[in-house]
Amino acid sequence: MTPLFLDGPGLAGLRWQNGDIPVLALHGWLDNANSFLPLGEQLDALDLVALDFPGHGQSRPRPAGCRYLFDDYVFDVLAAADALGWERFHLLGHSLGGAVSSLVAAACPNRVIAMALIEGLGPLTTPIDQTVNAWRRAIERSKPRSRRVHPDRASAIQARVASGDLGQAEAECLAERGLTEVDGGFCWSHDKRLTWPSPHRYTEPQILELLAAIEAPVLNIYADPVSGILSRASIERRLAALRRKHLLVHPGGHHLHMQHPGALAPAIKEFFHEHHI
Repeated sequence: MTPLFLDGPGLAGLRWQNGDIPVLALHGWLDNANSFLPLGEQLDALDLVALDFPGHGQSRPRPAGCRYLFDDYVFDVLAAADALGWERFHLLGHSLGGAVSSLVAAACPNRVIAMALIEGLGPLTTPIDQTVNAWRRAIERSKPRSRRVHPDRASAIQARVASGDLGQAEAECLAERGLTEVDGGFCWSHDKRLTWPSPHRYTEPQILELLAAIEAPVLNIYADPVSGILSRASIERRLAALRRKHLLVHPGGHHLHMQHPGALAPAIKEFFHEHHI
């Protein structure tokens, strides 16, 4: 594994260049490329590039005055593929990364060969009758806030553990790329604008239309029990919209690719090999 920086799009990442099957790995919200460290070490025979999204990890933040709008990540991914010289490629996405992958595949069927999505088939949606409320909430809460400084590295990691389904080992893994030492202690270095509410989201019918347009085969990996990011009914509707779907369910939480890499890696590797053209 070697560090990577794509100067054009300003994106950092990690690369496991152990084969000729190109795979872009896209992490979840407020995570970073290190979320694929446990899995990447077991995905041999691939040319795997795990990116830091803008404002995450070691990638450049968006310019001052800009927001982190979901659609812009699609263009970040395409810019990264162009910088790598990849006309066609596979996608491996977790959570936000899976949602972004879904739109890339729908919008660019000529470029995406196949996708493995971990808890990430399409983005979160908002009912149409919540449109005004979403805008008002975004205006009210999109304000600069001071960054929380933790007295030591251990307390910063523990705060991340307390905020989600991550265990100690997984949080420490993310911390290697996501913690910065500052006066008074340590802070998580992601751009604070990432926590601002979105002023608008797609509706569920729009997402179902996008998913139905995906031509690439999709390996959908979900935690058992359902992690709660999407309801079981929503997952079933979205799976039904796909043309070419495969399903893998494994005990674990939302970050099950970090928790159980040995169980997932063989299926992911076999899937990319089977569908590589």
